[in-house]
Amino acid sequence: MNDPIVGIDLGTTNSEVAAVIDGEVQVIDDAGETILPSFVGLGPDDQLIVGTPARNQYIVYPERTVKSIKRLMGTDEQVSLGGDQRYSPAEISAVILRALKQRAEKKLGVAVKRAVITVPAYFSDRQRQATRDAGAIAGLEVVRILNEPTAAALAYGAGRGGASTLLVYDLGGGTFDVSLVRIDNDITEVLASHGNNHLGGDDFDRLVADSILARLPGKLKRAIEADRRAMSRIARAAEEARKRLSFEPHTFVREENIVDINGVPQHVEIEIDRDELEETILPLIKQTLESVHRALADAGKRPGDLDGILLVGGATRTPLVSSLLEEATGFTPRQDLHPDLCVALGAGVQAARIEGHDIERVLVDVSPWSFGVSHVGYINDLPSDHCFRAVIGRNTPLPASRTEPFQTLYDDQKSVRVSIFQGEDRDALKNVFIGDFLVEGLSEVPAPNEILCRMDLDLDGILRVTATEKATGLSKQTTIERATAALSESDLANARARMRELFAGADDADDDFDDGDDAVPIYEWPAVVALLARSRSLLDKMPVTDREDAIVLNEQLHLALENGNHDEVARLSKELEDFLFFIEER
Repeated sequence: MNDPIVGIDLGTTNSEVAAVIDGEVQVIDDAGETILPSFVGLGPDDQLIVGTPARNQYIVYPERTVKSIKRLMGTDEQVSLGGDQRYSPAEISAVILRALKQRAEKKLGVAVKRAVITVPAYFSDRQRQATRDAGAIAGLEVVRILNEPTAAALAYGAGRGGASTLLVYDLGGGTFDVSLVRIDNDITEVLASHGNNHLGGDDFDRLVADSILARLPGKLKRAIEADRRAMSRIARAAEEARKRLSFEPHTFVREENIVDINGVPQHVEIEIDRDELEETILPLIKQTLESVHRALADAGKRPGDLDGILLVGGATRTPLVSSLLEEATGFTPRQDLHPDLCVALGAGVQAARIEGHDIERVLVDVSPWSFGVSHVGYINDLPSDHCFRAVIGRNTPLPASRTEPFQTLYDDQKSVRVSIFQGEDRDALKNVFIGDFLVEGLSEVPAPNEILCRMDLDLDGILRVTATEKATGLSKQTTIERATAALSESDLANARARMRELFAGADDADDDFDDGDDAVPIYEWPAVVALLARSRSLLDKMPVTDREDAIVLNEQLHLALENGNHDEVARLSKELEDFLFFIEER
């Protein structure tokens, strides 16, 4: 490797460099950091800084730091780093490219002089030339300017097993574009593109920051808005909160000593949940869906003409993006490659092929199945107490950590059983049962009491499951070895036997687990909860004697639920149902 060609994703928010190492395309790291923030600045000592140090400085000295320079590529606009000197977008971009070049040289041990650099599909000739100029200033021969959606498709190995038409949805930190790409072996055609180069995760972060400020007392809000450094801290906190909410249902924004008011230090502590975030950013995501439909229409295609959807860019981790895309197209978007690294990896694949390497696609470790838990809910509009909700989805890159919220069913519920399954069916009983544990000692509070289920799956296939009562932090954990290994026939038989024991008599269980025993149906818990709520709503309308009978039935049914006595739950529910029927008929 005397004259390697590297692949570079020169991004609005982050940039990366990839090359062939040990026969595989890899993103090159520096001290464990694979992503280089696209920030350039002058430090307090007037030394040029780039990447993470410049990003950190932006909070304190935004006037001495430049970010999102990609948005200005191809324009005559110039920027300052705090002094009198002005710089073109190509010059600032060259600083980022030079840092990536040095990173690659350090890893590869040789001089790096050639590169493939990616650009958005909608970039004009002038913007593409500015990118070439930036490469030349950085000391790189730009052997190919590669469209970002094409790079993403190459990373996934598109076109090597026959022609494919893909929709590449690229939502980064500062820009959004969607492209319809047709790939057949080494021939790539961008059929249509649409987007907005001023829409991305940064815009999500601004909305989150506005939401944080709106929840503060007026005096504190005005003090923060008047302080540039305090506003920078709120912006950074909003960004971190938005990222965490891609994997967690709740997060806290905590900023201590953010400003002083009359000599008294002020603090910010606010909880944000995923539902709140999604409601805040929904209008922006709907704008991206309009671009999806526009690109399809421009290419004369319909969703059914696609072979798949690829997600690119860190902001696509937001669960709402995948769910709305699936709802709009009928396709489950692929995100089994790291969305922040996908384009750089594809540029690395193209660079490797130009070098003469036979690289098919990028190889990554992913979860071969979904892992989740059973819960009370509905399957095909029918109530069921063995619904399956995935916590870690199939094809999630490893290692992975995800958390999903669940709720208790009734007031003062003291324990919950966490039953863990592997599979893709909405009915937990049709998946593979791999373990369970009991969380006891829950707070005696009204339902719903929120229980957070966290799953951590590592590269060795070890799955750690933790259930935590959100209000108190009470938690319990179990570890499942070889969770991703294929089950042997004896393992499957044992798992099915445990399921028969755990869900003895569950409806539908006989479809897959019937061993000839007569099943006793479990009364569906959602219907019981609804029945109890209906009974409570009618208490005030009942005569005294009827009210006393209803209260006794309610208490007996609560006790049967708590004890898990299925026969008693069924009997008492029927008795209460009949009782309420006569009350309502009067």
